[in-house]
Amino acid sequence: MKQGKNKLNLAAPCGFYCGTCRHYLARSKGKLSEKKLKHGCRGCRIQNKKCSWVRRDCAKLRKNEIMFCFQCEVFPCDNLINLSNRHLKDDNISLIDELKRIEKIGAEKWLEEQKERWKCPFCGGEVCVMDRECYDCGKKVDGYSIPADQLSGLSKACIEHPTICDNPVQVQ
Repeated sequence: MKQGKNKLNLAAPCGFYCGTCRHYLARSKGKLSEKKLKHGCRGCRIQNKKCSWVRRDCAKLRKNEIMFCFQCEVFPCDNLINLSNRHLKDDNISLIDELKRIEKIGAEKWLEEQKERWKCPFCGGEVCVMDRECYDCGKKVDGYSIPADQLSGLSKACIEHPTICDNPVQVQ
């Protein structure tokens, strides 16, 4: 299970794309002090990060028996559901949907999609999903919308049937 660990570094076991995380972006862009962060992150996999939401409480992830939560027979577990709900509320991202997408197309293809999905509409730089800001040009991208063809599962359902969603997604 350890093969491809560095290649998949930005694909967290929970389905989060680490390339949009403020801790990863601040470290990789040399903006730790500007963002008032003491430590940055190099990505969940390379640091073998024990995420308090998922990995810390999951023996299969800790023992490297699985690479992604969708590979577990109890997918989605309560910890993943809680984390996914938080990201759906705060960031408009369903980790469960992202994991289903990874399972469907593979992690490498998913990473390519994510890199494209989170490009700044102003400069093509990298957008922080948490700050809603491009860490390259500094422009705010509040209300940043993602093309419908790049959404999956629940998020796409929210677009097609917004009444079923607490958090409908804006479409370009």
